[in-house]
Amino acid sequence: MNEDPTVLLSPPGQELLARLADAGDEAAGDLALAVRLRRDYPADLVAAATAQHELRLAARAKFSRAMEMLFTRAGYEQSSSEPIARHRAARFGGTSRVADLCCGIGGDLIAIAAGREVLAVDRDAAHARLAVHNAGVYGVAGGVRACVADVRDVRLAGISAVFIDPARRPGGAGGTGSPPRRGVTGGLPPGGRQRFPAGVSEPSLDWCFALAERVPAVCVKAAPGLPAELIPAGWEAEFIAGGRDLKEAVLWSPAMATAPRRATVLPGGDTLVASPGEPVPAGEPGEYLLDPSPAVTRAGLVADLARAVGAWQLDPRIAFLSAKQEVATPFARTLRVVDSAPWNEKRFARRLRELGVGAADLRRRGLAGDVDQIRRRLKLAGPHRATVVLTRVGDKPWGLICADPGSPLG
Repeated sequence: MNEDPTVLLSPPGQELLARLADAGDEAAGDLALAVRLRRDYPADLVAAATAQHELRLAARAKFSRAMEMLFTRAGYEQSSSEPIARHRAARFGGTSRVADLCCGIGGDLIAIAAGREVLAVDRDAAHARLAVHNAGVYGVAGGVRACVADVRDVRLAGISAVFIDPARRPGGAGGTGSPPRRGVTGGLPPGGRQRFPAGVSEPSLDWCFALAERVPAVCVKAAPGLPAELIPAGWEAEFIAGGRDLKEAVLWSPAMATAPRRATVLPGGDTLVASPGEPVPAGEPGEYLLDPSPAVTRAGLVADLARAVGAWQLDPRIAFLSAKQEVATPFARTLRVVDSAPWNEKRFARRLRELGVGAADLRRRGLAGDVDQIRRRLKLAGPHRATVVLTRVGDKPWGLICADPGSPLG
């Protein structure tokens, strides 16, 4: 099978994709349809089109025009979603010429190229071609110039800002045969889903950071687990969550940094930065429990959030907050405390049965123990849902039974 998706840019390829799109979601895995299509088209082209159709269906979670775009599996998996890409591109402001290094299938290029000239660089020719095609789907390809090269060999004369998404795993997505999504050459093994150790990338982060000596405005996409000690002084670390899921870390060069650390929650675009103030007190839970967004915890801004909403910590080392009244904030999930006491598994199992809790989200932080085994031992039964929190208050193991503010529980 020809696994290069650019073959689908041919007229027969476009016809095939249109027929699959007309068939809708049911076309994925429809062997009878594939047999019918092979009567009219070469088998390898049908295989490429059906694989592409499945990728398009999956990519709808990231792209509003996924059904018109083209992907490789590795390129799709490593691409940013539209809301994240737009959020990042907005910080480039009025910069007129941007380089998108390691552009992949163009997920970020689409957002950056709106109203700008962009040099899109990837060492993989298929990815470079897909990036231009996908930019065209969104009507922003007019200012895009693609370059197939190792990003380390590219001259940046006339470029006013750089975005780079270095590879954070040594090969492409396992089992697809897709080329690795990276913009550099090197002796990295193909295939497999194994990733580089935290903080390791290709090109290296040191090389990426050094770009700021050539072009002051630099944005580096990084893994959320990047060790803080690897971030140079003067750079801003922004951690981005989509809803309750931590998605990415973004590192902004000193010329673009506005705070040392930042937590951003999409789709609203709400952002939290450090706000120096008095130490946050610690104490037993009150009427409400706040479970901060993972972007807040990863950015180390739990105390800053507590000061902003008038809350306190249960323990200075644990990212749970408490408040006397319900708190509405995009930076934490607020739960009503139904029961709170030093942790005793038998006592909490009995209390959950009394409350009629048949389903529970167990949140363990600061205590050891297998969550699945604890859930089985609790023997939940009843019509209600709850969140059971296992944590520490001071030096004591502590448990809480919590519910959404509008829940009838308790």
